[in-house]
Amino acid sequence: MSNNRLYVGNLPFQVTDADLTNLFTPFGTVAKANVITDRDTGRSRGFAFVEMGNAEQAQAAIGGLDGKPFEGRNLQVSVARPREDRPRGGGGGGRY
Repeated sequence: MSNNRLYVGNLPFQVTDADLTNLFTPFGTVAKANVITDRDTGRSRGFAFVEMGNAEQAQAAIGGLDGKPFEGRNLQVSVARPREDRPRGGGGGGRY
């Protein structure tokens, strides 16, 4: 896992991928910005992942944006942790 992939938390729900790209561009090249949405409703879940051009740019973005206010909320910006393998399974019963 590279150190240029960032987790961005505490986002206002109306923020788009383009908004994130604009927010992170002053710190370097934004390879990808992806607001995570609810599968059922399509609404933002309040967090995103941003991939910067390299680790130095990612560190600059963390230093420049973590804890800073953005549209009324203080952002949480950190290096994204690898996704943990979770068992895929449905919750709830339904079996009779």
